[in-house]
Parts: sequence; C-alpha cells; structure tokens
Amino acid sequence: MRIGIGYDVHPITRERKLFLGGIEIPSEFGLYGHSDADVLIHAISDAILGAVGLPDIGHFFPNTPEYKGISSCVILEEVKKKIDKEYIIVNIDSVVIAERPKIGPYIDMMKEKLSSILGISPRSIGIKATTNEKLGFIGREEGIVAIAVVLIDERRT
Repeated sequence: MRIGIGYDVHPITRERKLFLGGIEIPSEFGLYGHSDADVLIHAISDAILGAVGLPDIGHFFPNTPEYKGISSCVILEEVKKKIDKEYIIVNIDSVVIAERPKIGPYIDMMKEKLSSILGISPRSIGIKATTNEKLGFIGREEGIVAIAVVLIDERRT
C-alpha cells in the first residue's frame, strides 16, 4: 500500500467559472489558472502521482498552449491511466479551504463525478469544506486551497 498527498492553490478571479471536484459551482467568481483551475482535482491528481513516485501534474500538463483551458477531469483521467495497470485507488480524503462559496450542498455531486472518473465508490471519497476563519489570503478571499490524501494498493492479478 502507498500513500500520496496533494496540495493546490489558485487565485480568485471574477472572469471565470468556478469548478471544484469536476462540477461547476454557482459563484460570482472562479479560479485563475492555465487549466480550468479545479484545485480539488489538482490536489487529488498530485496525491495519486505522488503515491507512485511520479512527478506532479505540472510535469505532465505544463503551462503550454496545448493544455490551455484543459478540463481538470481530463487531467484526472490521464493520471488514472498512468497508474491503472499496477495500482488501484483504495480511498481519497480531501479538504477544500475557502471562505465562500459554501460547497456543502455540492459535495455529493462532486463525489459522484470523481467516482465516475476514477472507477471507485463515492463512499471511498471524502470531501470536507472549511474556511480559514478570515485569516490570510484565503480569509481575504484571494484564493482557494485544496489538500488531498490518497491510499493506493498494488493491483492483484
């Protein structure tokens, strides 16, 4: 068994839609990034890659024109393909840190979306939401952070 951890942060911008966990969250702002800036999927993807000792998503999906605006769901699908022959994902636990919007009402939808991409049960995915108690750049609503931990196991043949 192997464990990986992932972290991602993106600044808030008024010019984009907000994507978290592969779904669009209604909000008056989104996140700035080369892709769709889905911090939750980026953290999960990095955790998966780290668990198997591979480089982070920036290595595989650099800030080049070919990946401009790429859906983070595509990134996660490609990350899963990289480990699929040797490993299975046992479970994921994650936290999104943001002052707003409130994402609690969307967690089940995010879990369904992620489980469909990863081929695991929604019950094997934990997503929590918290604020930063108005402290720092998150508290000032300048960005959103996600942290994820993934447990994987060798695929038994």
